[in-house]
Amino acid sequence: MIDAHVHLWQLGRNDCSWPGADLPAIHRDYGLADLLAQLDANKVDAAILVQSQESDADTHWLLSLAAETDRIAGVVGWVDLTGDVAARVAALQVAGPLVGIRPMMQGRAPDCFDDAALAPGFAALARHGLVLDALVRPQHLASLARLARRQPDLSIIIDHAAKPLVGDAVPTDWRAAMADLAACPNVACKLSGLLTELAPGAGEGAAAPFIAELVALFGPDRLLWGSDWPVLTLASDYAAWLDLARASVPVAAHRAIFADNAVRLYRVTQGAAA
Repeated sequence: MIDAHVHLWQLGRNDCSWPGADLPAIHRDYGLADLLAQLDANKVDAAILVQSQESDADTHWLLSLAAETDRIAGVVGWVDLTGDVAARVAALQVAGPLVGIRPMMQGRAPDCFDDAALAPGFAALARHGLVLDALVRPQHLASLARLARRQPDLSIIIDHAAKPLVGDAVPTDWRAAMADLAACPNVACKLSGLLTELAPGAGEGAAAPFIAELVALFGPDRLLWGSDWPVLTLASDYAAWLDLARASVPVAAHRAIFADNAVRLYRVTQGAAA
């Protein structure tokens, strides 16, 4: 089993500026030992480390952690997509098991993926066989779909199902936008981050219909499960989210969604997951 989305950070080091003191529940260091304890407690074989800082130093630190254990299947790092992306990612791939890049777009303009200044960077990711992890919100999905169609050789994974408001009903506009992206064969989606998007008063079970919609849209071969730990702990705990996801996904799809898709989509070649 592979957790396709976890974070680690050291406050005040490696250019770490988030989380701040306004999130006291996670305002502390999370290191490799903390992660391995979670993986062991939940019988998870390996994890994909995902950046949480817009920083080269953070990416290098994550790659250094991957060198310490075969339980890290890969690293999704960060680069400045307006810079010399080809040279930068080539150097990072030498430094460790870089499998993707995540520009933090959730606070950008809705049409941010149409920015011509980013096009060479996206093309470089495709040439280097790296996934674009898309940290977005629903208002960005139309722009992301245009990118997916312009750059069909770029593998895109939507993080946290684009952070819909998880309440009593599945929003029709979110579903329509996700359906448009699901029509692109180069786009996949993570089952992650839904519990931290719960509407006020909504219980964890409110996420189940969203999971069902994603299974229907993307099928068993383009979904992958991630905990989003430790951010997850703002709303729930690791075991509860894992249990809910397992119960909401058809049993026949478990191996694909909880293991094989992460290996295939991220082109994992090292460690316990390879």
